[in-house]
Amino acid sequence: MEKKQTALDWYIEQNFNNIVQRETQQISQNEYVIAYNNLLNQAKQMEKEQMKEAALDNVTTNEKLRKIFEIQFEDFYNETYGGTK
Repeated sequence: MEKKQTALDWYIEQNFNNIVQRETQQISQNEYVIAYNNLLNQAKQMEKEQMKEAALDNVTTNEKLRKIFEIQFEDFYNETYGGTK
């Protein structure tokens, strides 16, 4: 089985690239801040999707039941983590 990259690993890699670009003056401070915020939001969404995949993995092949589990996961996620912004 192929090992997937976690949202955190992806974020660290991408943000490191942004830091290098900022330090070498390839992007401005404002561009860095915008990129940082975009990466953070993307990583949060990726983490949510990875959590959902893990929670629903092999739960059921019945599409109606799976949809119910997905709705329950969304409710759980939003109550626990406040949703994604």
